[in-house]
Amino acid sequence: DSLLLEAGFLAVLVAPLRLLKWRSTAWRAHDGVTFWLVRWLLFRLMFASGVVKLTSRCPTWWGLTALTYHYETQCIPTPGAWFAHQLPVWFQKFSVVATYVIEIAVPLLFFAPIRRLRLFAFYSQVLLQVLIILTGNYNFFNMLTIVLAFSLLDEEHVGRWLGRSKRRHASSESLAWPPSLRAVLSTLLELSTYGFLLYWSVQCFGLEIDWEKRLLDSKVAFTYHEFTTWLRAVTLPLVGLGFLSLSWEILSAMYRPWGCAALTHLPPPPPGACVRGCFWKLWATLQWAVFATATVGMFAISLVPFTYIDYESNGKLWPGIHQMFNAVERFQVVNSYGLFRRMTGVGGRPEVVLEGSYDKQTWT
Repeated sequence: DSLLLEAGFLAVLVAPLRLLKWRSTAWRAHDGVTFWLVRWLLFRLMFASGVVKLTSRCPTWWGLTALTYHYETQCIPTPGAWFAHQLPVWFQKFSVVATYVIEIAVPLLFFAPIRRLRLFAFYSQVLLQVLIILTGNYNFFNMLTIVLAFSLLDEEHVGRWLGRSKRRHASSESLAWPPSLRAVLSTLLELSTYGFLLYWSVQCFGLEIDWEKRLLDSKVAFTYHEFTTWLRAVTLPLVGLGFLSLSWEILSAMYRPWGCAALTHLPPPPPGACVRGCFWKLWATLQWAVFATATVGMFAISLVPFTYIDYESNGKLWPGIHQMFNAVERFQVVNSYGLFRRMTGVGGRPEVVLEGSYDKQTWT
């Protein structure tokens, strides 16, 4: 419910402004700024959900055995949960490792300057949510998370789904030889990122193939103290990463009404979206200023619940941010998240049993 409240409030900022209907278009210069907040919400949701599983010290999460209980002890399992529960233990443990990777490591790619890395992050998040939908009923939550994940896409990629992509332009670029230095560096960085993800997963979770038993061994190869030390070291830098990403988005949006060109890695505005005329450029700039201010304010107050994952980092925030958050806390426009902090039903889920008897001897 907290996620629905926050996503609903962000929809007010993301939805098109139709004050001047005769000049309204599908695209506006500040769209990227407000839509960035959706990506930031998705990041906070996924990263915190992965982190709290380890900070809770739950033995099943640390032992990578959480999913050996989850499918049969969750509130409303689906028919697919029965089949998932029959999977071998080594696969269940590897599934927990994959969950950690998707929830802790992959969200860092949400702000990557390389488009393909963001697409990789999108499909990773969607894969996790689809698997949860197939094995458990959590109402609208997983569908809402998939909707938030669309903030990682751009118009060109969605156009491919709809059959509206600029195939000629794309094919001509792909056939260009030799490739530009930017393309080479981008590919090298992308491959390095995938390699680092694989290396990080192997080192942190002791992944090792047992060829004799034909299974994949895994175990947590770090201690609780090491994890909390790492978390304390990265929390504020992640805030800085979010600030830099937002600043770049704001500066790019400010340039577009006047230059009508893209400064960022994003594709240029759609045809016909260029702002013509000094008055309309000023009007677009005014909208940009209003929405940019609102976005910065939302980002600032969201830092308080986000840094709940490390209270030392939370105490280092500027006191004014805490005052801003306290002023709007009752509206729940920003929240802290942490899904499945502890695995429930490990010792068996309590069941309500009603019994009756006619003779006080035989009970039904």
